[in-house]
This record gives sequence, structure tokens and C-alpha cells, in this order.
Amino acid sequence: MIIVQGYIPIKPERREEALLMARRMTDSTRDEVGCISYEFFVGLSDPNTLMLFQEWETMEALMGHFQTEHMEEFLRDLPNVVAGEVVTRRYAVQSVEEESDGPQEPSPTIH
Repeated sequence: MIIVQGYIPIKPERREEALLMARRMTDSTRDEVGCISYEFFVGLSDPNTLMLFQEWETMEALMGHFQTEHMEEFLRDLPNVVAGEVVTRRYAVQSVEEESDGPQEPSPTIH
């Protein structure tokens, strides 16, 4: 599974436009193959920061997301509402169950 976490600072005077963009992006993305979850949240300590959390089944699904028309539209309009640096992090994770199903390698010994 791929998890993406992002922070988007938005211009206070463009806040409503940014929220509308986030809603449209969420609605369109949730229908994509491989999308497990896709959510924007408003920061509690800063209501002019949008936080983005995404979960994808595979890296291929995430890469397909970047090829969609709604992503192209979002990226085109984003500079109009952004107030600073957009920060994103991507994590490849597996569940504990997936880990325990595979072959077990001996743990290295540290002396």
C-alpha cells in the first residue's frame, strides 16, 4: 500500500475556492481504480492549511492518478490558491499480517 500525506498552505482570501477544488478532487479521485482513500482536512491550528491523506493499493495506481484529467485541472489551478510551499511525503507500507505471511529472515545480531 502507498500512503501520501500532504500539507497545502492556502491564501485566506482564496480559501473557499481551495475548499471547492479539494471537494472536486476528492469526489473524482475516490472513483479511481486502486484508490483506497482520499481525504482533505482543514488544519485545526491553521484553518488556512489543507492536509491531504491518500491511500493507494499500488504505486501503479498512484502513478495513474497523476495522469487523470482532474489531477491536471487541480495542478493547473493550485497556484491560484497556494500561499507557500506544498509539502508531500509518500510511504510504501505493508500490514503486519502481510509481513508475517512471508518467509522469515533471521534478525541480524548486533554486538
